[in-house]
Amino acid sequence: MAASLIRLHFHDCFVQGCDASILLDDAPLIISEKNALPNAGSARGYEVIDAAKSAVERICPGVVSCADILTLAARDASAYVGGPSWTVKLGRRDSTTASIAEANSNLPSFKADLTTLISNFNNKGLNPRDLVALSGAHTLGQAQCFTFRDRIYSNLTNVDAGFASTRRRGCPASITEGNNNLAALDLVTPNSFDNNYFKNLIQRKGLLESDQILFSGGSTDSIVREYSNNPTRFKNDFASAMIKMGDIRPLTGQQGVIRRICSALN
Repeated sequence: MAASLIRLHFHDCFVQGCDASILLDDAPLIISEKNALPNAGSARGYEVIDAAKSAVERICPGVVSCADILTLAARDASAYVGGPSWTVKLGRRDSTTASIAEANSNLPSFKADLTTLISNFNNKGLNPRDLVALSGAHTLGQAQCFTFRDRIYSNLTNVDAGFASTRRRGCPASITEGNNNLAALDLVTPNSFDNNYFKNLIQRKGLLESDQILFSGGSTDSIVREYSNNPTRFKNDFASAMIKMGDIRPLTGQQGVIRRICSALN
């Protein structure tokens, strides 16, 4: 669940800013971002945020936003599995809108090339070091077969043959079979927040194309090498990048609302 909560925060902030728009269900005036291609069938953790919000509302109704709760949950999820902790800025308010179109266009693709990834993050005020550090969240969690099938059956030089063979066992070549089968993003320590993700990339064992492209002879190779050798630097940079991401277009002051229920408008 730690990986899911960090991902949920990321998918929230990259669409309309960190405003909890991803938590809204379909309604007469809302087309939920939960139905967007990058979220449908893979985004999880909604019930954790709902439970936290319910507990907070009982004690302090109408004060703490769903956006702040989601941001805090991502920080706590990182710390819970051995990752860094950081001071979360508070005061975000919740959106009254969602954008499935923005979710489909703004969230990075698992097949994105390096130029696209750098541009995508730059559009959110994040630099290439932030990109590599935040991608390190893939030290946790799993991916569905359809997201990495092309990579493990490509026979390209940027994928380790033994790694591809291992992953093929749970991911059939046919596009009609096993699409939802899961594989750990980090084959070595899938449940620990560490720097093995970067060591995997150097060994050509990144699961997603958008992972391996970070170490493919391009401008981010040096950052990957740095993090593979210096786990403390990675964790510090990850915390800094999460703080920066949490500052993407927040609603403050009189903007937005404080939702009573995170999945619905007041």
